[in-house]
Order: sequence, then structure tokens, then C-alpha cells
Amino acid sequence: MRNSGIKVGGRYKPVECQSQHKVAVVVPVRNRTDHLTVFLRYMHPFLQRQQLNYIIIVVEQSEKSPFNRGMLMNIGFKEAQLLQENFQCFIFHDVDLLPEYDGNPYICPEDGKPRQMAFSLDSWNYKPTPENHFGGVTALSTNDFQSVNGFSNSFWGWGGEDDQLYQRVKSQNLNVTRAFDEQPSLIHLARYKTLSHKKATPNPDRMQVIREGPGRFKTDGLIDLKYQRLDLQFKPLYTHVLVDIQPYNTTKT
Repeated sequence: MRNSGIKVGGRYKPVECQSQHKVAVVVPVRNRTDHLTVFLRYMHPFLQRQQLNYIIIVVEQSEKSPFNRGMLMNIGFKEAQLLQENFQCFIFHDVDLLPEYDGNPYICPEDGKPRQMAFSLDSWNYKPTPENHFGGVTALSTNDFQSVNGFSNSFWGWGGEDDQLYQRVKSQNLNVTRAFDEQPSLIHLARYKTLSHKKATPNPDRMQVIREGPGRFKTDGLIDLKYQRLDLQFKPLYTHVLVDIQPYNTTKT
């Protein structure tokens, strides 16, 4: 992996060309060491073969509160901004999903056209997910993610934050796209493998939070993000951010 050109913190840029895309891949985790090991060893060669200038940022949540995927994504975005490297786009990526084909583009989407990437999953027998599905692996330009105020911080436990992100992008008149929309014969290139794991218990309150969400789009997200960074390490294969987050707006900055 060192010989491939990966730099400390999980950074890479091709030496034989100038990449047109500077991508930050944000991965939220907790208690997923085995999956993260597989993910890193698979994704680095995959991204390199696409000749991308990229970084992998892993945001790990402490054990104190229920898991909050949306907030961890927001933290990854914030921490990437603090690196002052001007990433053009962000790919928000679950650790248990792996793209099966190199032809699946991890390039930056255009402004105004966020991309739903994980819509053909082996766990769904590769049947395309519904058009309003916007989770698993999603790509947004930096401008678009800021314009929608990021993910909601209000979803504690499994489910709901990706549905509300879809509502947010639609509220800003952004056009959600999928790879190969114009070339349906190539849709097989967008397939994903799901690493096996224990299914999380759904958050029983998620539907109510989704219903109430539109009234909080401008106040719940990047703008009110609070967290305590417990550790920051630039590891050989990724930048690791360990955080403590708490519900009900009681977090420390």
C-alpha cells in the first residue's frame, strides 16, 4: 500500500497526471474494525485506478450516545474543511458497501446534481432501489452540501437521516442523478457488495423526526453542529477522527 503512493492520513493523488477531481470520502463508524480493514484495503486501489486526488476520513463515534450517522457525516465535512485543502466534493460512504466494478465513477458530481451511488445492491438482488432512496453511498459537491445545510443532526439510532437528506436536496431544487441514467445498458457497473453485519434496531421515532424535518432545514445541520473531538490521528491509510456527541443540543463544542 505504501508503494502505491498513499500518503499519511489516507491521501493520494496520481503522479502521472493532474486529476480533475479532488474528493473527500467520509466514512462513519462505531465498532466496525473488521469492516473498516476490508474497506480500506479494497477502496484505496479502487480509487487509485480512477486516478482521483482523494482522502479517506473515518469519523468514529464514542460509546456514550446512540449512533448518529448524519451527525458523523457533518463532522467529517467540517473536519475536512479544517484541513483547508479545497475538496470539490464529498462522497458519504457506509463502511459495509463496496463497489463491484471499476467503471462505477467516483468522480465529483456537478453542482446541482447530487449523485445517488448505491442503488443496485446484492442485498436487494440488484433490483434498483426506489428513486427517492438517497443513502448508503451518496456524492454531493461541496457547494450543494453547504446549500442544504448538510444532514440533520436529529436522527439517533438507525434510519431516517438519508430520507431527510433527500428532502433537503429536493427543497433546494437539486436534481438527484444515478450513474448511467443515460446509458441503461451499463447499469450493471453500479453494483455494490454488502458486507455481512448484524442489523441495527430501527429508531422508533424516525418517522416523526422526518415529518417535522422541513421546518428545521435551516436550523438543524451544519449550522448548529456541536461535538467534542476526542482524538485526531493521521494514520497510514486514513484520517481518524474520534468524537463524542450527545443529543438534545447538550453537546460541547
